[in-house]
Amino acid sequence: MDGQQVERILHNPKFKEMVAKKRNLSWTLTAIMLIVYVGFMLLVGYNKEFLMSSFDGGVTTWGIPLGLGIIVLSFVLSGIYSFIANNFLDKLTQEAMREVEAITHDKGAN
Repeated sequence: MDGQQVERILHNPKFKEMVAKKRNLSWTLTAIMLIVYVGFMLLVGYNKEFLMSSFDGGVTTWGIPLGLGIIVLSFVLSGIYSFIANNFLDKLTQEAMREVEAITHDKGAN
């Protein structure tokens, strides 16, 4: 593959769309997880009393369901990524790859 083919691939609209959608999805889900996790850490650092308080005077404190919620959220976000990737992004990737293969075999046009 020469430099001209690489340039044609990088400027291909389908390839650009595929890269942009994957990047946006990944950064969005990463930001959600980061905000939740950092928020929990700030809560641990600055409001321990809330986390140590219990439901209606019971045994379970607020920290336990919040911590478990973060773990569950990570699985949910992974599932969301997998669902979107399998149902939408894979089709776009296949279309982009067909155009990339055409460019690398010098059959495709800009």
